[in-house]
Amino acid sequence: MSEKHAEKHVEKDSTKKLELVVIIGSVRQGRFGPVVAEWFVEQARRHGRFGVEVVDLADIPLPLDLPPLPPALQPDMERPADMAPLTRRLAAADAIVVVTPDYNRSFPASLKAAIDWHYTEWQAKPIGFVGYSGGSGGLLAIEQLRQVFGELHAHTVRDMVSFPRYYELFAPDGTLIDPDGPTGAAKTMLDQLDWWGSVLHDARRDRPFGAS
Repeated sequence: MSEKHAEKHVEKDSTKKLELVVIIGSVRQGRFGPVVAEWFVEQARRHGRFGVEVVDLADIPLPLDLPPLPPALQPDMERPADMAPLTRRLAAADAIVVVTPDYNRSFPASLKAAIDWHYTEWQAKPIGFVGYSGGSGGLLAIEQLRQVFGELHAHTVRDMVSFPRYYELFAPDGTLIDPDGPTGAAKTMLDQLDWWGSVLHDARRDRPFGAS
């Protein structure tokens, strides 16, 4: 490849939008997750580097009875037909953001089920978090999720967005009363997802994860 051709190749890749999947992790009745997710999706689209898709786990059946062999041992495992859109979106994602509350100092069972039904779909991809709760702002759930995703060979970015006492931070119409801090935090996290997402996208393309 000539130097001139290589420069064009790099320029083309640098302008391509990354596929970002935003997961709403709570399925509880009356949940606040969709409000938080809608706000974050707006930030991600304004960022300009991402094509954004939202996955609401409340719309997807997530059986707790997993097959005898885990996805790690059967990458092409058969999943419930209604789970196909989730699997397809995760597989196509370059980066993922999980919107999660704290439930009893942890994350929702629905989110754990979605994670456990998949394996290769998470590998070598950056994960970001937007947390909300009445106390820690989702930090307790996020710290546990970092361990879970580390086991799946995903990379969790350092910075996050957190909404402690979220019910005092959002107006009835779903907008933030004081947006400056959260907007800045979202920008920082999205910048990190952009960097890691771009690097890992190219790495997966040039050398599939796990290949010798």
